[in-house]
Amino acid sequence: MGFPGTWMTESESMVYRVVPKCACSTIGQIMYRSDHGRFFDGDIHDAQQGLHKWGLEHSRAPIEANVTARRSLVFTCVRNPYGRILSSFFDKICGIQRNGRRYRGNLVPKLMEEYGVEVGDPETGFEFDQIRSFRRFLLFARDTIRFHKPMDPDIHWSAMSGHVSTLIRGGGRYDMILHTEDFETGMAAVLARAPLRHPVDPGAMPRYNESEGHGPRRAHPVEDFFDDLSMHLVREIYGRDFELFGYDIDDPSRRGPVRGIDLDAVHARLAA
Repeated sequence: MGFPGTWMTESESMVYRVVPKCACSTIGQIMYRSDHGRFFDGDIHDAQQGLHKWGLEHSRAPIEANVTARRSLVFTCVRNPYGRILSSFFDKICGIQRNGRRYRGNLVPKLMEEYGVEVGDPETGFEFDQIRSFRRFLLFARDTIRFHKPMDPDIHWSAMSGHVSTLIRGGGRYDMILHTEDFETGMAAVLARAPLRHPVDPGAMPRYNESEGHGPRRAHPVEDFFDDLSMHLVREIYGRDFELFGYDIDDPSRRGPVRGIDLDAVHARLAA
């Protein structure tokens, strides 16, 4: 199985398991800057040098050796599932990607035809019923996750626990799991424990978000998007995420966690 989605600094100061839609671009840039004293020029997901990634053939042996020997600090970052699935909708379904196209080619037309999802048009200011379209997208996301129909789930809306579990099942162990909602504090704690070549202040750096300015702005509070049926669907597909990572499953308006993360419980639950 290996360690898919795992990044490591070239200096091996830290290891990070990517969880999409959980500040991964910002974390990757922090890792890159901590080694090289500068940010990567472009989207960090495109970097082929300067940062070890499991997807790069030359990086696999160093990552595997480090993680299995537990030589470096290992961490990941999670987010409230209500906010994460909503962000996935606005970024990946409604937004125009950095290549100037819709995400995954025919995905959006399929959603429009089979689920009645609307996404708006940049020429008309992305005007559409955001709440109705999101709820229809949520049905689609549930179908992909539970039934693998009409396609396999996309990494941006598949459960966080599934991403987090791969490193554990491969023999690794997390030293820290951060909450996106308290990102600066959590990331500062990671950096304080890692032997950095260059200091990084997570509170003074830009946020990296490829969808910024390329799609509609959310017009309503998070809780307005979730009626009883939508909350039921979220519980069905993300129940384990709420339980393991300390978020309130009953209140979509409560952005931050309601309790800390029990690392031993996470490892025990996700090891199987």
